Amino acid sequence: MTEQDVRELLADPRIFPDLPADLPADAELVIDSMALVWLLHQVKARFGVDADPDDDELDEFTSVARITAYLNRAPRKVETA
Repeated sequence: MTEQDVRELLADPRIFPDLPADLPADAELVIDSMALVWLLHQVKARFGVDADPDDDELDEFTSVARITAYLNRAPRKVETA
């Protein structure tokens, strides 16, 4: 999962409708609980990442770079054929 993937998800009108394309990857973001639930649902549906952050890990959801790093450490859903 790339920073661009995370940017595209965050740019959804339900999260940050006016997310600037040139927002620095380490710029501080504030994501409310409903937006976080929607984001995690989209990440699981689109990328197979089963992220379930605990309270301590919520600190990771404060910038595009930190969200990307967290999601790349999260377990992946195993596809069966």
